[in-house]
Order: sequence, then structure tokens, then C-alpha cells
Amino acid sequence: MTDSAKTTENDPKDGLHSKEISIVIPVYNEEGIITSSVEDLVTALEGMEWSYEIILSENGSRDATVALAKNLSERFPKVRYLSLGEPNYGKALRLGILEARGKFVLCDEIDLCDTKFYRNAMALLRQDEADMVIGSKLLAGAQDERGWFRNSASKVLNNMLRMLVGFEGTDTHGLKAFRRDRLLRVVESCLVDKDLFTSELVIRAERAKELRIKEIPLQVVEKRQPSINLWKRVPNVLRNMARLVWIFRIRGE
Repeated sequence: MTDSAKTTENDPKDGLHSKEISIVIPVYNEEGIITSSVEDLVTALEGMEWSYEIILSENGSRDATVALAKNLSERFPKVRYLSLGEPNYGKALRLGILEARGKFVLCDEIDLCDTKFYRNAMALLRQDEADMVIGSKLLAGAQDERGWFRNSASKVLNNMLRMLVGFEGTDTHGLKAFRRDRLLRVVESCLVDKDLFTSELVIRAERAKELRIKEIPLQVVEKRQPSINLWKRVPNVLRNMARLVWIFRIRGE
């Protein structure tokens, strides 16, 4: 964990060290939905009778997100929060994965909390049919109800990844689930952060030929506008895209 990150530590007697599943959710300026989303997710998971923890990986929020995440961790023994101190989605997700205590890791979004994906992905992982499962918004059978602009942005990004760095799938930014022991070295080897951390993670996993990756379709419904304006992301996306070209095409990793 980085020096700037803060973490909550629950009582070891609650069994967090032996959880089967860690659900990692990066959060940034989410005071409007974080409490209701986590409450609904905890209720749904208790009905599934899973051994789990939820990690809220906060990164540089300027609203009440940190205080609300802290409150949730105090109310629910299976909820932890990390505070990174800077707005960086990829770095927050990576930190949450590294801090996860579960055998399996589910990477989700606070405005999705898609337990249908959880069930489908965990069935594949538990049956050892995959090492990593990716929920795709662009796979046949998926339903992306976020609106034309965000849907088009996803298509443009993934087409760029296919053309520039040889991505072979349909989506790098969907939800993900994987066996932590088999993907940890891939996570640790990633060099970019922010919006393209997940892209590098998926592409590196593809290139590790011993890893089995499966995509399953997602249904995505927009619950709120993006917490960061999409146009403001473009410069960072282009810089990190150039870094991915250097990593995979020039360095040949």
C-alpha cells in the first residue's frame, strides 16, 4: 500500500482474513449514491450467503464520500474503505486488489453493483472454467443503456486498443472477476493508471497464454452522470494509450 493511502482495519475476529470473495469498488465524489448502493449490495449479498468483504477504494473525493465510506465501514463489519488521497481510478482499483483478502476478486462500479454478474462469473471461477471473467458491454447479448455518447466512447476506445496494441476481446472496461493468486503478478506488472489501468490489466492477462479469459454480456443502466466529465478524461487516455503502445509494441512486453 502506498504511504499516502489510509485503510480501516476491522476486528480480526470478524473473519475478514478468510473471506472467499473480495469486492473492490473505486469511488470518487459519490456522496449521492454510495450509502444506498452499499446498503442494497450488502442486503443482496447476505441473501446469497457468500463469505465476502467489500472494499471501497476512495480516491481524492472533494465531497462527503470519505465520511460516508467511513460510516459504512462502521455500520457493516464486512465493509472496509481505503483512502488514496488523489483522484486516480486505476491506482485506486490496483490498491484495492492488492489489499484484498479473498481468494476471488470482483471489480465493480458503485453505480452498478451487478450481483447477476457476480453469480455468473463466480460460477465459472468456482468450476475452474476460467481464471478471469470480463463483463462486456459490447459482446453479443449485452445491453448498454448508458446513452449514445458513452456507448460510442467505449466502442472508440476498444477499437483503438485493437488497432494499436492488439487487444483481442470486446471490452476492457467492463466488470471483472478473477482468481487473485493467478492474476496478482499481472496486476503488479501494470505500469499505467487512471482510465487505462484496466485495459493494460486485460491485455497483459491475454498475453499470459496460460490464463483462461472468458467474456460474458452485461446489462448496464446509467444511474447517474459520470463523476468525471468524459471530455476531461481524453488527455489522460491519449497519454496512457501512447504508453501502452510503447509497452506492448516497442518494448514488446
